Amino acid sequence: MKWNKTHIFLAILLPIQILLLQFFAQNPAFIEQYYSNRIYPYISSFFRILFGWISFSIGDVLIAFGLFVFIRFLVRLIRTRFKNLIPKIIHFVAIFSVIYFCFYLFWGLNYYREPLSKNLGYDQSKYTTEQLTKTTKHIIEELNYYQLKITKNDTLKVENPYHQKEIYTMAVAGYDNLSKEYPQLTYQFSSVKSSLMSSLQSYNGTSGYLNPLTGEAQVNDNVPKTSYPTTTCHEMAHQIGFAAENEANFVGFLAANYNDDVYFKYASYRMAFGYCISEIRKRDRDLSKELWKTVNKGIIKDFNASYDFWQHYKNPFEPIIKKGYSVYLKANKQDKGVESYNYVVDLLISYFETSKEI
Repeated sequence: MKWNKTHIFLAILLPIQILLLQFFAQNPAFIEQYYSNRIYPYISSFFRILFGWISFSIGDVLIAFGLFVFIRFLVRLIRTRFKNLIPKIIHFVAIFSVIYFCFYLFWGLNYYREPLSKNLGYDQSKYTTEQLTKTTKHIIEELNYYQLKITKNDTLKVENPYHQKEIYTMAVAGYDNLSKEYPQLTYQFSSVKSSLMSSLQSYNGTSGYLNPLTGEAQVNDNVPKTSYPTTTCHEMAHQIGFAAENEANFVGFLAANYNDDVYFKYASYRMAFGYCISEIRKRDRDLSKELWKTVNKGIIKDFNASYDFWQHYKNPFEPIIKKGYSVYLKANKQDKGVESYNYVVDLLISYFETSKEI
């Protein structure tokens, strides 16, 4: 039995890293000041400059290679009838330890920064159904306005005319406008790409992801075009350091909303409406039905088309994958798991009330 001292050392570092992470989790002010606002911007900019010019996703290639290596490891382990099992497990843990370190150093520590509401100066408190309803009605008005502005007919579904790569380029303009009012949301050095695993993402029910080891924003280029601008802006929000899903959703909304293009504005209110009406339905189904009656028929067709798209890819493994992702989110200070996405409503209400739009 041959023992590798480097593997043993790296394996021992894993529990130490986990303990250190618990310390950081209890000190969000420290993470905000020294990591999210000082160290991380340099790390993220470096990776976006390094890989942003490459047309395909380096992150997807790394994932595919890692999966291949893992499967080969299992096959060899079985073929050798688990010979030298302990050293091989230590080797595996050592590799995981390195990946774990890179994940949190390159991006993951942003999960433990201070809340975005504090960053933006929002005085958040538990919102009432009245506040939620008022905000939703305002969003419906704006959504109806942009649908009609685009189609000239309230019964027609919006058809986004842009190619995916055009949307990636156009999304930067929204962030440029946004940064003039919110300098902390500045985005530089674009690195947004269509995922090489878009079909796989469709089957596991995801619209995109950030690869923290390469800094690339990966977008599922199969998703309906009407939601594509906000999906892109959401992944870009992850790139500038907003790891929590609800916060990335809100920043994505802002970036799309501040864009001068009407299709981006439509997408922003479309996303905001989806989350708000979902929360109203949980509180009052009758009220939800009444509000849907005020939505233009073309918008309803758009939501139905999106529903049909995801139903097409529905499969028995999707709930398992979502449950696994929920566990991952809860492990990274998002106590609601996948339901964390819905808590963007808190931020939306604060934004509209603060900006005095309602």
